[in-house]
Amino acid sequence: MEPNIALSIAGSDSGGGAGIQADLRTFAAHGIHGTTAITAVTAQNTLGVDAIWALEPEMVLTQVTTVLGDLAVRATKAGMLARPRTIEAVGTLAQQGLLPHLVVDPVLVSSTGHALMESGGAQAYRTSLLPFAEVITPNLRETAVLLNADIEEFRDIKAMRDAAQALHSLGARWVVIKGGHFLGDGATGTASPDVVVGPDMNFEIIGPRIETKNDHGTGCSLSAAIAANLANGLSPQSAIESANEYVARAIASASTWQLGKGHGPIDHLGWGHQAPTSA
Repeated sequence: MEPNIALSIAGSDSGGGAGIQADLRTFAAHGIHGTTAITAVTAQNTLGVDAIWALEPEMVLTQVTTVLGDLAVRATKAGMLARPRTIEAVGTLAQQGLLPHLVVDPVLVSSTGHALMESGGAQAYRTSLLPFAEVITPNLRETAVLLNADIEEFRDIKAMRDAAQALHSLGARWVVIKGGHFLGDGATGTASPDVVVGPDMNFEIIGPRIETKNDHGTGCSLSAAIAANLANGLSPQSAIESANEYVARAIASASTWQLGKGHGPIDHLGWGHQAPTSA
């Protein structure tokens, strides 16, 4: 079998749980040959981010155009872009139709609260990139920043749906708001709702909340899985639903792992379902 090709434009996670590292494992799990354009190098582990070195937008752009000049990329995932100028550069390529099936995970802040975007990033996303995305996958914190809202507003499914409609109005064809930090209706601790708004439909994907500290990189993995599914020919709705199931399985499979002292990675490759090998 000759694999399809996808491109990840994202930052490097030295701890291996998120970013480019998570995207490549997710692509591999879906039979995709992954190509990359690194936007930033981070020094991080399961406990948090210690340092970030953002690459110049020109270098990011050169990586992307070099890949596109040789390889038949069928889908693109944009994750941590780090700088507004990088968002604008990627947006220009998207506007020109050079980034097929673009999935944007608008990374603005880490789960531990470390800023992963320079000032002005939210506005750059709103004007330069989201209008040209096929799918966007913000979490609740990112949704609040993009809409200049308070995360405390998202206390029920209706509020999340209204927020998704507001983001949809910015131009993205499909919006997936990840509810991993859902706040209301007594659902915290029992359910994890995602709200999806598309061109002609809206629906929720509500799964059980899995009690585990191993949830680092779930957002990166979801967006990469959606891009992989689109590269493999699935419709956007099917790509989103299948990606959600993939991430849920990966979280459950790694729920008891103890890789590091903080929030560990999820099981991208299904290792938790394989028989252990002898030492």
